[in-house]
This record gives sequence, structure tokens and C-alpha cells, in this order.
Amino acid sequence: MSQTPPDVPIAPAPWTLTGDAYIVMLELPPPLLREQAFIPEALRGRFEGRYSLLMAIDYTSSNVGPYRELLFIPGRFRTRRGLCWSISKIYVSSWDSVVNGQINWGIPKELADFEIAREADGSERFRVSHGGDVFADLHFAAAGPALPASAALLPAALRTLVHHREGRDYLCTPAARGRVRYARLVDVRTSPERMVRIEGGRVVFAVRLSDFRAEFPAADVEPPP
Repeated sequence: MSQTPPDVPIAPAPWTLTGDAYIVMLELPPPLLREQAFIPEALRGRFEGRYSLLMAIDYTSSNVGPYRELLFIPGRFRTRRGLCWSISKIYVSSWDSVVNGQINWGIPKELADFEIAREADGSERFRVSHGGDVFADLHFAAAGPALPASAALLPAALRTLVHHREGRDYLCTPAARGRVRYARLVDVRTSPERMVRIEGGRVVFAVRLSDFRAEFPAADVEPPP
């Protein structure tokens, strides 16, 4: 698969997205985070993380159409506004999402192929590949009632993302609402060349967010601290 982006229509923020997602909070060994978390040089000295996040998302609609996504957040980073989360590795299934994610929010998106399969027991498997090589194979299972949930219940400081692009920090505070239920990360296999080896960590919790609606406002662009 070529990683040379074609010309795609620009879709400026804000964006509205809908879909389903699995969200996993992890506690990973510090040496792994220091050496394999794909943290960009501009943010490396600002890392304050202990807990990491993994998200596998199936967007059924967005400002650039439906697409799929796998992302890893190693932890939080110092900014002029305090500590913020930052995505250090992220794959999506469309060039429109790659290009516009970089332009709008400085998110370091890369292109990959996705396969989502529902197993006979109702669990789901996400496979992400590049050039035919599967580098992430994640098996999730959800159980229990689906309860309404809203990110608005969290302070903005706990929802703010920071990404660094061309010498500037891009800060954005998304919001989302949907239905959430308990989930398990049943099994996971990743290749360290393209994704953090999360198999070496401890799952703190996992949830499935269904029928969500997310809002991504325009980023505030400012110098780093």
C-alpha cells in the first residue's frame, strides 16, 4: 500500500462523527513506554504518563465519510494548559481521514487496511494490516447492559488532546455521548514495528461505546511551553 497521499478534498473542523468503539485503559511497563511508544521528539520531554489508552473505532459517518481507526495514547503530556492526552500512533482506513486529521488537529494518522469480524459468540475481532501483513489483531467481547454515557461528565482538562505539528501544539477538546457497556480485551497480538506491544501490559478497564456521536471542534494552535 502506498503511503503517498493523493489530493483529497479539505474538510475543515468542526467534525461530527458517529459509530461504535472499544476503549481500553492500560498500565504498561515504563521501559516499554520510553522505548516503544512512538512518542514524537517534540513531546518526548513533556511526557507525564502512567496510564495509556487503546481505541478501536468503526466510524459509520463523519465529515469525510465512514472509516475505521486504531489508535494508541501513551499517556498525558505537559502543555500551556496543563496535562493533555496525545495520540502517538494511529491508523485509519481512508486517505481523507489521514490528510484532514493531520491538517485540522496535527494528528499523525497513517493509512492501513481494516477487517472487522463478528464471531459466533458475539465477540468482535479487529485486524489491521499494511501491505497484506497483519500488525494488530485484537479480540474484544462485551457484556452487560448498555447504559447512556456522556463525556460531558468529565472535566474538559481530562478530555483535551495535544498534538505537535510543524513547531506548534494543536489542542482540541472533543465531546461524545452514546451507550457504554463493560468489555474485555480477550486477546491481542501486535507487531512492534507498527504498534506498541500492549501484550506486556495490564488492562485496567475496557468498555464498548455504541451508537456514539462525537464532536471534534477546531484546534487551538499555539507555541509549545
